[in-house]
Amino acid sequence: MVRLPHTPEVVARGRRLGALLRDARGPRSLAEVAAAAAVSPETLRKIETGRLVTPSFATVAAVAGALGVSLDGLSACLDAEEAAHAARPARGVA
Repeated sequence: MVRLPHTPEVVARGRRLGALLRDARGPRSLAEVAAAAAVSPETLRKIETGRLVTPSFATVAAVAGALGVSLDGLSACLDAEEAAHAARPARGVA
């Protein structure tokens, strides 16, 4: 199976997901949250930094659960950010 490259939209959404999870982590250490979610610290680091833009549903659910964030809330935040981003004028356009 050939894996197609991610579109810019998918990459942007993955980066927003990572930023939301990082913000939700707050002062807790990455290792602490990763252990609570039963994922490796490197996996969580890759998600938070946007290097892993399409983590599995199970991974996102586990991290969200460890952070006390609902999947519905996380999805709503991503959708709201996408809508706000779409409403902004493109750069370089007069």
